[in-house]
Amino acid sequence: MNSSTRMVLSAALFIAALFVPQVPALQPYLTQIAFLWVMILFALTWDVLGGQMGYNSFGNILYFGLGMYATAVIQRDLYFTVEEYANVAGGEQAALTTAEYLFGLGLGMGTGALLAVIVAALLGSGILGLRGHYFAICTLGLGIAAGELASGWDYIGAGSGLVTPLLPDALGERGPFFYYVFLILAVIAFLVLRRLYAGQFGLAINAIRDDEDKAEALGLHTTRYKTVAWCVSAFFLALTGGAFGNLVIFIDPTDVAFAGPTFGVWMVLMAILGGKGTLWGPVIGATVFHVTQELFWTYLFGWQRVALGLLIVVVVVFFPLGIVGWMRERWPKRFGEVVDAEARKAQISLEGES
Repeated sequence: MNSSTRMVLSAALFIAALFVPQVPALQPYLTQIAFLWVMILFALTWDVLGGQMGYNSFGNILYFGLGMYATAVIQRDLYFTVEEYANVAGGEQAALTTAEYLFGLGLGMGTGALLAVIVAALLGSGILGLRGHYFAICTLGLGIAAGELASGWDYIGAGSGLVTPLLPDALGERGPFFYYVFLILAVIAFLVLRRLYAGQFGLAINAIRDDEDKAEALGLHTTRYKTVAWCVSAFFLALTGGAFGNLVIFIDPTDVAFAGPTFGVWMVLMAILGGKGTLWGPVIGATVFHVTQELFWTYLFGWQRVALGLLIVVVVVFFPLGIVGWMRERWPKRFGEVVDAEARKAQISLEGES
């Protein structure tokens, strides 16, 4: 599949996605489809470190929660005091005008993204010096610690949670509105990552994945590239979290904002399912995972987690390289693998002769 064909298919998919809210049969499911774009963002952002760079992070949920709380707090503090909002939250007295809501949402998401990048840069300069399971365990503690801190901080609602402002009537229903918000975020993230992977940044983080010691010996500033990669991931996760808090309305510190056992694990599973280290793999993995999960929750209620566990086992056993990796092995010509395969054969024959 050449680049022009990929561009045409990508454009066709984007145009089709724009018209999804206009399809009457799909309108009752727009909130679930909006969740699909969130899952795609989860998988894409995790794959920056876990797939392209080979650093399995379990702490990316930290930036999702930071963006969520930063957005909600700014939306609240722009127009209310903490005490006033505690009394009117979720009611008509807390309703904002369209201009107020959009300004607060935009300012909050931007501030949350900036805060997440700063935190990622500060943490990355120290934590990203760790490797392998040491790094994974360290990042796992980040999300847990953040959830516990948020649960004890009264300014952001503590364990009682925080309610976000209601969507003004002029903006329509929450499903269609946030469907477009997450669609735009997913498309921007996809395009930015594609551009980054195609340049020097992509070569650098792939070199770190393949052999970090050799990359350092060749003069590559590995910690710098690793930190930038984490900042990119944090930026899009914080934007996603800011909008997600408004979609679900109620922010719980451990079950929504810093939900490591669910969102934090799912983003890893989705990237692996689709094929980590690829651009389209996380997108495909997130789509398959979310659709399958919704079907399990609908038809296998009570056994849905067992079914998800079996799905993961099947993927690991039969698709260890993910869906995209399996497709590349099965149809190499369609995925541009012929040159690499021929080069590998030539290399093997030369080694045999020597």
